[in-house]
Amino acid sequence: PAMEAPPENPQLEELFKFDPYLRGYETELRRRYNCLRSEWRRIEEADGIERLSHGYREFGVRVDPDGTVRCQEWAPNAQAVYLRGDFNNWREDQYPFEKQPFGKWTLVIPPKPDGKPAIEHNSVIKLLIIGPQGQRLDRLSPWAPYVTRPPKGAPSGTVYEQRLWNPPKPYKLNVPRPPVPASLRIYEAHVGISSPEERVATYDYFRESVLPRVRDLGYNCIQLMAVMEHAYYASFGYQITSFFAASSRYGTPCELKQLIDAAHSMGIIVLLDIVHSHASNNTIDGLNQFDGSNNCYFHDGPRGRHDLWDSRLFNYTSLEVLRFLLSNLTWWIEEYGFDGFRFDGCMSMLYHHHGLNHNFSGHYDEYFGMSVDTESLTYLALANWLLHKAHPFVITVAEEVSGLPGLCRPVEHGGYGFDYRLAMAVPDLWIKLLEGVPDQDWDVAKICFELENRRYGEKAIAYAESHDQALVGDKTIAFWLMDKEMYTHMSTLSDPSLIIDRGIALHKMIRLITHALGGEGYLNFIGNEFGHPSGWTSPAWQRRVLLLCQAAVQPG
Repeated sequence: PAMEAPPENPQLEELFKFDPYLRGYETELRRRYNCLRSEWRRIEEADGIERLSHGYREFGVRVDPDGTVRCQEWAPNAQAVYLRGDFNNWREDQYPFEKQPFGKWTLVIPPKPDGKPAIEHNSVIKLLIIGPQGQRLDRLSPWAPYVTRPPKGAPSGTVYEQRLWNPPKPYKLNVPRPPVPASLRIYEAHVGISSPEERVATYDYFRESVLPRVRDLGYNCIQLMAVMEHAYYASFGYQITSFFAASSRYGTPCELKQLIDAAHSMGIIVLLDIVHSHASNNTIDGLNQFDGSNNCYFHDGPRGRHDLWDSRLFNYTSLEVLRFLLSNLTWWIEEYGFDGFRFDGCMSMLYHHHGLNHNFSGHYDEYFGMSVDTESLTYLALANWLLHKAHPFVITVAEEVSGLPGLCRPVEHGGYGFDYRLAMAVPDLWIKLLEGVPDQDWDVAKICFELENRRYGEKAIAYAESHDQALVGDKTIAFWLMDKEMYTHMSTLSDPSLIIDRGIALHKMIRLITHALGGEGYLNFIGNEFGHPSGWTSPAWQRRVLLLCQAAVQPG
């Protein structure tokens, strides 16, 4: 059956019940909703949302059950496209693609006489694209499900390699998804840094050594960052080069599926940190200039570049870009079993200024003026509508700091469909206090007000710190509280230290009050291993909550 389309008219009165101030912007809300409806109709008339959101079934290099290798790419500015690799000793002209309408190129390679594919599993393959000026370009397929780093000893400058992933016995997901939790308790994790050893940890290590501990600590959700393949490891997974590939640094696609099955068997749902706000500037192993032009997947000119991140910005009005991104969402849900997404960089998407050199005052004109990027907003609403209608269990979380009203209200009400937003002002509150105010002077009433100051009717994920604070140019709260004492007084064999005792106590209290008042869900980043949910139901912690609340209402 055809997927349900957004209703003809939004139920704006439902939106106004939660935020009466929005009534003054009804005309703009209706215009934005009509943009969504128009985009939906355009997709249905062109290809249909079902086909468009499953593009990985048609694009890239894939193998049919009978051994036929089928290839399809979108390279509208290319003059010619070839496939080559280990399987044909890298001959450049043996397998040319045929040009099709709308910038598409196709290739069919029949099976060998014995019925086996002409390209063996794990063979290195690569596209040769002749660009608009006749330039010869080595490229990886944007739809590649598996790319690997060069082997040790490879020449300097060697980039990632695409490999045909067609194992004879692929791993099949076999554990049912757990029920959607009423309240999320998220353990944000990076597989590569999950081991205490000086190495990049693996999917298998995380499954065997980290997951049981996460379960025992009381979390019901893990949020995995840096899974989508990224050539630059120090970007922590935010400079994506291959959108459909699970990072080979940690293991194979089958091992990632085993990890997700193991989490589901423990009653833990798994969210993917997905990056659709921008893409790596890399060309040889990324999307940039895939067909030799600047405007294949991205806007041309300044609008297609993020100066601060040195990355490319998608053209969300292109049907082929929508096919790529919406199929990417479907791929991670259906192929790997993820239960939802944290959408990275939403504020950068929502505004033409990307939030750079702009301080939001909270005035609603800032959310309904010319600085808002309607095309990006339409894409996010479209993605949320598709995900929740096709997969009702999906949870979506927005990383968005401007406070856009309606972001976490239903699309049919005139909102944008996210289930949660990250309460990004909360960690800023704690850092400001730790940097500039002695803890004996903290105003508990003000802290409680700030923690509860969020949009009514829109669920938030509260956290004291995430990877932004722990990894990206800041100190963890533990180091703000205890600093150098942590190196000498954290052992039971060390001399007692009031700094450590007070620091650990405050560290736990910060987490407790953040969880209690900061939102409808809670998040902790891997490595910040104090004050976990498993201890919050004890009578001692409940007494502490009562004392905090009493202190908040007492004069002075």
